[in-house]
Amino acid sequence: MIPTNQPPSRPDVQVSAKAKRRRFSAQYKLSILKEADACTDPSERGALLRREGLYSSHLTEWRKAREQGQLEALTAKKRGPKPKVTDPRDRRIAELERQLAKERARRERAEGLVEVQKKLATILGQLPKDDTP
Repeated sequence: MIPTNQPPSRPDVQVSAKAKRRRFSAQYKLSILKEADACTDPSERGALLRREGLYSSHLTEWRKAREQGQLEALTAKKRGPKPKVTDPRDRRIAELERQLAKERARRERAEGLVEVQKKLATILGQLPKDDTP
């Protein structure tokens, strides 16, 4: 028979590599505010916060949002910069500018080749020397 003196296994208490941001739905926030408002004793409110894993600052922010009537403030907001709304005209302008730059480079290459051909023809004596710039 195996001895049963071993303590019960404990859950893993390691901290995760990256903290995950918690998001609360508007319905959850309203239900917690309703429960917190129903508490008559501060110890009851503290027990509620511990049970739900919340901070008193959560309640403060949620109450302000509720009093201002901002339902959108009670929903999770997407963080980060707002996406730029690109105007189709701006996109077209950028495309035309790219095409123009490409055509200019092509024209300069062609002009360079013509100059090289003129110089080579002059050197080889096939064409008389031209005085035009």
